[in-house]
Amino acid sequence: MFFQQYYLACLSHASYLVGDRTTGRAVVVDPQRDIAQYLADAEENGLRIEAVIETHFHADFLSGHLELADATGSEILYGEAAADIAEFPIRTLADGERLPLGEVVLEARATPGHTPESISIVVYERAEDTVPYGVLTGDTLFIGDVGRPDLLTSVGVTGDELARQLYRSLQDKLLPLPDETRVFPAHGAGSACGKNLSTETVSTMGEQRRTNYALQPMTEEAFVAAVTEGQRAAPLYFAFSAARNKQARPLLEEGDAPTPLPLEEVLRLQAGGALVLDTRPPADFALGHLRGSVNVGLEGRFAGYAGDVIRPDQSVILVGEDGTETEAKVRLARIGFDRVLGALAEPIESFVRNPDLVEQSARISAPELAARRRELQGLQVVDIRNEGEARLGMIPGAVVVPLARLLARLDELDRTAPTVVHCAGGYRSSIGTSVLRANGFTDVSDLLGGYAAWAAAELPTTTFTPDVG
Repeated sequence: MFFQQYYLACLSHASYLVGDRTTGRAVVVDPQRDIAQYLADAEENGLRIEAVIETHFHADFLSGHLELADATGSEILYGEAAADIAEFPIRTLADGERLPLGEVVLEARATPGHTPESISIVVYERAEDTVPYGVLTGDTLFIGDVGRPDLLTSVGVTGDELARQLYRSLQDKLLPLPDETRVFPAHGAGSACGKNLSTETVSTMGEQRRTNYALQPMTEEAFVAAVTEGQRAAPLYFAFSAARNKQARPLLEEGDAPTPLPLEEVLRLQAGGALVLDTRPPADFALGHLRGSVNVGLEGRFAGYAGDVIRPDQSVILVGEDGTETEAKVRLARIGFDRVLGALAEPIESFVRNPDLVEQSARISAPELAARRRELQGLQVVDIRNEGEARLGMIPGAVVVPLARLLARLDELDRTAPTVVHCAGGYRSSIGTSVLRANGFTDVSDLLGGYAAWAAAELPTTTFTPDVG
């Protein structure tokens, strides 16, 4: 058997190439949109990719099923509950249906809960094996967690109904698997598809039975309460990506670089509503950037956070370090954001030649913020962490507006008040600060080091209490 896990850290996404070396037949499960690595590994190992299996319609990334089908002639397989939903040809797998690749056999198990159409794929090295090699659990079971049932990406099914389906899926379809069965999920730590995901990317059913909070003996009611409590705000782009994964859409051309654009054209497009996305590190952005641009540093969880502050129908112009433009384009495409019009040519030279178009970002230390709070009436502190983070400690008087909700809640904030934005360590706050400035806030500063720096300075803290009004 050939078995390879591909882990895309910036999206906390795991995909898989599974093949039979005796026949050369292979499948890819839950592929990312840029597919070159699957094609290369299949060719190197004498495998033919014959099918793409999707464990469900993903919300957190745009899957590469259409790209693989185009490149290899693969059929696209989903669980039975996906019938009549996809706008492209698919074949459905019945609960318990076996898919032989040769000696290697795959078995589909319907495991609804994260979504109604969710399935898991049990992998047997040989058809006669009683202990599977592993199970590809998609977003049903993670290492240390289970898939959240409250994303509501499927119309007409409530989070409570999905949580109850998830309980039965775990109890009836996954927990009966032997302890030795390896668990291969679709996501790891950092994913918003759960709340307590491990940094590990593989486990066993025995280990999860012992350590996963959601697999401990409990009633269905207790399970529903446990898995729905404390979930963070779903990223803004999730609904868009989930819908896009059901559609027939244009294919990604991985190698095509964005068109270089002169400054005059960038300004014209920006005036027409395009967003200028600066992908440089926050420190570089703070030193000087095109007025009105938004900063999402390419070195971090770029695509996910970009999806929080770019509207899906918004055109984008990239500004970044030389040679990073194609990477930025591909990473945006991984969540379905294809409206990249081009990239500013020679950005630093453009800034130097046109200083009147450039502005800097104010950044302050924790002690400086403490002094401002004492001296400046009406100071507005915006905490853009998730509520779960704020429950562990926050700056007294701060307004908690998770980054994924910032665009929707701009009108709750005072555009004229002096404002300081912070996150946990400083990456997200640069994003939030730039978003506020781009939307008419006149006096915005970024807290260096975020809440971690404030706590380390032993300044006053409190805990978050949700508004129940």
